[in-house]
Amino acid sequence: MERPGEFELIARHFAPIAGPGGLGLLDDAGLLRPARGYEIVVTVDALVAGVHFFPGDPPGSIARKALAVNLSDLAAKGAKPEGFVLSLALPKGWDEAWLSGFAAGLAGMATGSGCPLIGGDTVATPGPLTLSITAFGSVPAGRMVPRSGARSGDLILVSGTIGDGALGLKVHGPDKPGWVARLGKTERAFLADRYLHPQPRLALAAGLQTHASAAMDVSDGLVGDLAKLLKASGVGAEIDLDAVPLSEPARAAIMADPALAELAWTGGDDYEILCTASEGEYPAMVAAAQAAGIALTGIGRVTDAAGVATYRERGRARSFARGSFAHF
Repeated sequence: MERPGEFELIARHFAPIAGPGGLGLLDDAGLLRPARGYEIVVTVDALVAGVHFFPGDPPGSIARKALAVNLSDLAAKGAKPEGFVLSLALPKGWDEAWLSGFAAGLAGMATGSGCPLIGGDTVATPGPLTLSITAFGSVPAGRMVPRSGARSGDLILVSGTIGDGALGLKVHGPDKPGWVARLGKTERAFLADRYLHPQPRLALAAGLQTHASAAMDVSDGLVGDLAKLLKASGVGAEIDLDAVPLSEPARAAIMADPALAELAWTGGDDYEILCTASEGEYPAMVAAAQAAGIALTGIGRVTDAAGVATYRERGRARSFARGSFAHF
């Protein structure tokens, strides 16, 4: 069966996803109209087959993750999603069934988050499947939540549970460690789903905007991402690792192999929110999270020891040779 050309491909699979700002995907650009008194927040993430996902992953899951990781960045800035653009480099061998599944997954995440497609580009590549999404969000002027706002005495909090994505990668991947077999079917499915389908915490955005002093999403690992926030803010931290929230499947994995605790703290793919709040704002921040149906857990406190993070596990100091995932 003959595959569609570029323009037919766009019209068939992507134009139906486009919002009004996409202009029917018939132009060379999209159009955003922020409300008076608002600013635009921009974020971009690229995903490459064999690096960020397995080439055989379901196309709908690949698409959902590609948009979700960008939405997670917007959520951490307190931003409301407004739209996104997609660059898709398709390798040889793609077919319409794959592309249809990809578009369906993308449409589901776009519709569910209120973040429509407004443009992009589709090309061929001799290399692996590569895609890049740039997402746009809006915040009231001067209200974006930076990494650089943490102050000594602030409390440090994380949303949801930590470590599921990194453990899920091991569960989902082709070379499964021995501990995977010691988990139940439901536990394996939960962890794999957390890796395949990140859940951007968009419902936290408004609370962060109002009550947080600093925030970022946890994509490369809690320990490493906290180091980035501390560096940007010029502060230090004291962290109680025993307070870091873990799901029951993650606890089961760590019971099967205690060394996995370090992977949970440093492995990445969580897409949870790491934030700080003053003691005065802390109760309101927790209440806002509770109202949004998202757990928010205190794990430590900001100190004035710039760049120094002290970790304790069962009362003993703990250090890490590698704090997070790194591309280079």
